[in-house]
Amino acid sequence: MEGVGYIGLGVMGTPMSSNLLRKGFKVTVFDIDQSKIPPLLELGATGAGSIAEVAEANDIVITMLPDSPHVEEVVSGPGGLIDSGHPGMIVLDTSTIYPGTTDKLAEKAASAGMTFVDAAVGRLPPQAIAGTSMFMVGGQAEDVERVRPLLEAMGETIIHCGPVGSGIRCKLVNNFLTMITAKANAEAFAMALKAGLPADTVWQVITGTTATNGCLSTGWLPKLFAGNLEPGFAMPLARKDLSLGIRMADEVGVDTPLADLALTYYDELLESEFGNKDFSAIVAAACEEVGVAPPVLSQE
Repeated sequence: MEGVGYIGLGVMGTPMSSNLLRKGFKVTVFDIDQSKIPPLLELGATGAGSIAEVAEANDIVITMLPDSPHVEEVVSGPGGLIDSGHPGMIVLDTSTIYPGTTDKLAEKAASAGMTFVDAAVGRLPPQAIAGTSMFMVGGQAEDVERVRPLLEAMGETIIHCGPVGSGIRCKLVNNFLTMITAKANAEAFAMALKAGLPADTVWQVITGTTATNGCLSTGWLPKLFAGNLEPGFAMPLARKDLSLGIRMADEVGVDTPLADLALTYYDELLESEFGNKDFSAIVAAACEEVGVAPPVLSQE
């Protein structure tokens, strides 16, 4: 069994690396915040004090980081994975970043005799905890097969989307639609509640028709609809992913007037009391604007 490094122990990285450990993989973990490491040591992980230490000890290194600059620094910066790794090592990036960064890092890894696989994560923190995430994977077939056991330990759906960069591009298409749909959900519930309709009834109707979507049917059940707006998938990340999707659309020559309007609204939310809440708080914000309480579903 190949040694596995894991860099980035945030809200997704911690449960994903935990699942690897529970499935019997030998995992070396690192985070710039060293306080996140001890809970994983209890599951059998080896702690590292630097990126170089992770790269030197492992044949596959997984990254789960907030944004493009973080991934670029970890992979190709001084003392990073390319500097400290070895030929044959695979960098498996599960972050949501700008696809051009993925393409650039794949080229740099190749020049050092390494390979790069992008495996963008679908679904939310509860699924990461349960080990039921989706992975949208970009890479050569032999590299994807080499990392597949790791992906299967962290998720239940693995889709090979094509060559390097295809996984992150599919993820951005998905999140582009999700963030626009979230705004539509917000307006619909604000309208319904202002009209005096019960939240449970509205939810039952929408989720029983073609109007349904993943936010309403599953994603927001433990968040908005349970009265919990503490961040799982935080509002700044929602805004980031939508902006990356718009950038991708612009680069391929697709106009996005609806997404542009939605992005303006997310920008406003980041300056409000909802700016650091879960992205489902977009509904609470819309309800506040019209003077109604946000929808909380009964527990029946």
